[in-house]
Amino acid sequence: MTGLFITLEGGEGAGKSTQARLLAECLRAQGHDVDLTREPGGTPGAEALRELLLFGGYGLSARAEVMAHFAARTDHVEQRIAPMLARGGVVICDRFTDSTEAYQGYGLSHGDPAMLGLIATLRGLIPVVPDLTFMLEVPPAVAQARLAGRGDGRTDRYEAEGAAFHARVAGGFDAIARRDATRCRRIDASGTTQDVQQALRDIVTPLLPHA
Repeated sequence: MTGLFITLEGGEGAGKSTQARLLAECLRAQGHDVDLTREPGGTPGAEALRELLLFGGYGLSARAEVMAHFAARTDHVEQRIAPMLARGGVVICDRFTDSTEAYQGYGLSHGDPAMLGLIATLRGLIPVVPDLTFMLEVPPAVAQARLAGRGDGRTDRYEAEGAAFHARVAGGFDAIARRDATRCRRIDASGTTQDVQQALRDIVTPLLPHA
């Protein structure tokens, strides 16, 4: 793999999708070959699994849910991410394996060691690892205000969870950032969109391949 793999992580309302889009637009304008994608999703099959996981309402068991996320991820990596990296491009992905650990491992399973172990095992089967992960962090009140202001009328099952769940998710992201401090860069995302974006660009620029 010769490209650059960047992921954006964080809880609901942290601004990941907006920041990922702006970063992709900036790098494309500079002449870089950039693929902006998301998880769960990124391929037709993975997008179908996304619909099931976020809006299906079927109440999968915890292990089944984790495996479904990794099934979507495997298809995404094999069909889209790995080929792009192999040809030297930049991949910017809104969520990746860290979200599964934070949401399913810590949020839904309360940090159960067996579940975290399963996630670690499945993560080891994924042949790509992000070169850089931005952990976008905002206070709960900011996140709630942003979610309330979206106005798209469609709330996924994770957004609908209560404050205790989101606190566990935040704790999971904190644990990941501490464990993988070299890969993960913590970003205070409570400022303006422009300020947050500039912070991301300042970190990314030295890592970029030549355009």
